Amino acid sequence: MTSPTSPALRGAERTALVTGGNRGIGLAISLALREAGCRVIVGCRSGAAPQGLEAVPLEVTQTASVDAAFDAVTQLTGGPVEVLVANAGIAKDQLLMRLSDDDLDSVLDTNLGGAIRCARRASKGMIRLKRGRLIFVSSVVGLYGSAGQVNYAASKSGLVGVARSISRELGGRGITANVVAPGFIDTAMTEGLPEDLKKKYRAAIPAGRFGTVDEVAAAVNFLASPQASYITGAVLPIDGGLGMGN
Repeated sequence: MTSPTSPALRGAERTALVTGGNRGIGLAISLALREAGCRVIVGCRSGAAPQGLEAVPLEVTQTASVDAAFDAVTQLTGGPVEVLVANAGIAKDQLLMRLSDDDLDSVLDTNLGGAIRCARRASKGMIRLKRGRLIFVSSVVGLYGSAGQVNYAASKSGLVGVARSISRELGGRGITANVVAPGFIDTAMTEGLPEDLKKKYRAAIPAGRFGTVDEVAAAVNFLASPQASYITGAVLPIDGGLGMGN
């Protein structure tokens, strides 16, 4: 079996931009793409470069910031973004009847609107190149549903429609658009959950455990690779069977 970091899957000389790539799943994706041979630029609000990676300031809710970030990437690398991983996201969980307008608007604008803004800008360079990879980081919650997460689930399920619409619009130009949908992953967020709640969640997962950030990164790395050129509009669950591919 070919390893995701083997020469056969390497993406040498390609520029990858990972939004929200300075911690957690985003950082693991950034490091995996760098290991695969990509020139990786991390987009984050602080513009701070983690673990030796290059970074640019990026606020995905602001078109001007998105444009400035892509311009900065071009200045750094001398070319357009060929791999975009739209990972930046927030959560403001609340029961539906207590959900405020800010809880709703900010989550939708960051998770869904931000991904669209970045894809819109990235597509311009990809169309000129006649190739590109757009990868959207969703969640099992977007397909499975979760009480208290109506806003988050809506933003994450919306990414499926985004990827599939882009696939139909730009598929003939050598551009793919896919979604990864992680389930419960070992991160700082899940580490802070009460032990009895973690036990309950694990019991619902057929694999019997939480996933790792490296497992998510490996899936993204594959979708970014030349070997995934005939995969577009797909949703790849990385959830230990929790959502059963929904």
